[in-house]
Amino acid sequence: MILKLFLAFYRLLWVPLLPLVLIYLWQRGRRDVDYARNIAERFGFYRQPLPQGALWFHAVSLGETRSALGLIKLALERGDKVVLTHFTPAGRRESEHHFQGEIASGQLAAVWVPFDMRWCYRRFFRACRPKIGLTLEVEIWPAMIFAAKAAGIPLYMCNAIYGTRPLARDSRGLRLRQRIIKGFSGAFVKSSMQAERFASVGLENITVTGELRFDQPVPPALTEAATRLRPAFAAGREVITIASGVEGEEQLFGEVAAKLVAQAQTTNQPAPLIVYVPRAPERFDAVADGLVQAGLTVLRRSEVLDPKLEQIAQLEGADVVVGDSLGEMFFYLALADRVIVGGGFTLSGSHNIIEPLMLMKPVLTGPHTWTIEYPFSEAEAAGVAVSLPDQAALVAALSLSSVADVEQIETFLAEHGGASVRTLAAIDQALEG
Repeated sequence: MILKLFLAFYRLLWVPLLPLVLIYLWQRGRRDVDYARNIAERFGFYRQPLPQGALWFHAVSLGETRSALGLIKLALERGDKVVLTHFTPAGRRESEHHFQGEIASGQLAAVWVPFDMRWCYRRFFRACRPKIGLTLEVEIWPAMIFAAKAAGIPLYMCNAIYGTRPLARDSRGLRLRQRIIKGFSGAFVKSSMQAERFASVGLENITVTGELRFDQPVPPALTEAATRLRPAFAAGREVITIASGVEGEEQLFGEVAAKLVAQAQTTNQPAPLIVYVPRAPERFDAVADGLVQAGLTVLRRSEVLDPKLEQIAQLEGADVVVGDSLGEMFFYLALADRVIVGGGFTLSGSHNIIEPLMLMKPVLTGPHTWTIEYPFSEAEAAGVAVSLPDQAALVAALSLSSVADVEQIETFLAEHGGASVRTLAAIDQALEG
């Protein structure tokens, strides 16, 4: 009864909510025109026919899309049709870039995810008739879940994780989110711990398949560009990349960079070059301004590198290079000797450590790793990632020399790969059942 009342309220809530969502998309479209394009798709109307009987993957944005690339490629190679839904332009552009041929042939379609209203999903399901739905990471939308159930479409969480803090929060009060989670047909989860957590809230049909990000392809053009440009970029200096830094830790990272520069001046040693890559594009200007205010000499990627990463301008005297571009994270990681993964020095939690490890880079992050419990605990135990409690500990760690133990990292990666193959097998088993 509680769930039925909530779902009725949720449907009514969309009456005042929809105009606000459309205004939001219009405002975002002023900065990124793709937000405002093909709005009809968000209501379930499509200009071109969608593949029928497809595997439907919902990857809300860039990170989720990249995590599923290996799995989707395996499905396409064996002849499956695929429909990919996204909310952000970054995710959609990534799909359109990687699957140009399949889109042209009609084997794959990349479209906007419908607004979370049942009638929008009914139109979407009629348009492509997916044989199974897979939501990447943590996407729990009531209309999506129960519209799929009404249409007889099995909907599974894929690469799923239920963090410590969300689990504790959801286990209080009316436990509405957990009641909604039980509407999924099942889940393909990252670890046995995650399987236990989803089972504890009553979800059935759970399979441990591992972490898909270990199977994502590394763009060779970006790593090759980094190898070619690194000598001119660093000029013999250590490079420390701050990957996906978030707003709440910008001051901390600025102070850390300033202390490293001051230490180098005191000891008459070359200071490391900091490559600072904000997670949110709208923070590019604020990050650069904050670093200047911290007394650092700051350049931007857009100032020192051409769009194709072929030529580099003079970096002499620079303390920090701000990575003010999208889709080039593997370039920034490949430049580094060490990587600090952002988010860990805020309560919102650390972002993923897998991408730097795939490039054999030692990883540091802050104390808040609940968002990546798997595979951080395993990586820390393997000695390839470190969680630090505060700014002082980070400065101390960066003040010491460090050499990547490539063999150690390779062993860790080998032990945790293969999730795409396991997930595809689990999909087939779910369809047979």
